[in-house]
Amino acid sequence: MALRVVQWATGGVGVAAIRGVLEHPELELVGCWVHSPDKAGRDVGEIAGVDPVGVAATDSVEEILALDADAVVYTPLLPNPDEVAALLRSGKNVVSPVGWFYPSDKEAAPLRAAAIEGNATLHGTGIAPGGISEKFPLMLSAMSTGVTFVRAEEFSDLRTYEAPDVLRYVMGFGDTPEKALTGPMQKLLDGGFIQSVRMIVDKIGFAADPMVRSSQELAVATAPIDSPMGVIEPGQVAARKFHWEALVGDDVVVRVTVNWLMGEQDLDPAWDFGPEGQRYEMEVRGDPSFTVSVKGFQSEFGDEGPESGIVATAAHCVNSVPAVCAAAPGIATYLDLPLLGGRAAPRLG
Repeated sequence: MALRVVQWATGGVGVAAIRGVLEHPELELVGCWVHSPDKAGRDVGEIAGVDPVGVAATDSVEEILALDADAVVYTPLLPNPDEVAALLRSGKNVVSPVGWFYPSDKEAAPLRAAAIEGNATLHGTGIAPGGISEKFPLMLSAMSTGVTFVRAEEFSDLRTYEAPDVLRYVMGFGDTPEKALTGPMQKLLDGGFIQSVRMIVDKIGFAADPMVRSSQELAVATAPIDSPMGVIEPGQVAARKFHWEALVGDDVVVRVTVNWLMGEQDLDPAWDFGPEGQRYEMEVRGDPSFTVSVKGFQSEFGDEGPESGIVATAAHCVNSVPAVCAAAPGIATYLDLPLLGGRAAPRLG
């Protein structure tokens, strides 16, 4: 029997998740919640740009809660713990890339209670945070002893990110430096990336200060820069860096960094990605020390089709569903689930 799956929200990740569910041999798409009334009633296949699938989208939360389903892939722009708690209490396992990768006891308590009440499981996953930032560095660290430092870092050109309102009003691009530095982005990112750092600290066994140090830097345009949100003018924010660090005394033992640039030209300071270009990079220092660079998750500016990292985020969610449905009720992190893998393309399976 295939596991019955609901998709919650149909942005970029949601559309990619729908396609992933339709290709997965163990999953069946049975429902879809949409934010926009204009999408309600439409065939989910049409929304996802594929053939009709015979499932109509709904903007009714009550309909989703009443639906007979095993799991929900929950991918809104911003998480709503009350929504997730209601889904869990209704008996649906929840897999999401927008939080709960390694929640604190305070954050976890109400959701764990809802999950146990509904005999369901919550799992946070994704790419960064939710994969490159903690899961895969930890897996790689198994090939080193005497670990002294772990780093996970993203280098991305955000000119491929086709979400102009998010870029401007949430991420602070095109704003003044003063407004960007005091805007919501640091706090929003802290929620996920601090969990990434703490997971590494706990699993490796560093005696780190419980407070994770957060910091940010920015660069402004020195000439007009074309972007998905329009032209970024000189003096406006055109690149951002965020850092999260765990320390043992004065020693940084874990660092997670994101480098988000609107291209590599006309920036002050003159940041660039280096000769390797866009990538995710993971480093472990110990015996032996090594660095791993991963390419392919970031699309190049001008490429057509969905951003590769968005598709990867959705795939990590979809491929987690069977293991999450089989897990004990509560909150399951990467430390609680078995090794996951992708599935063969339908024509090869």
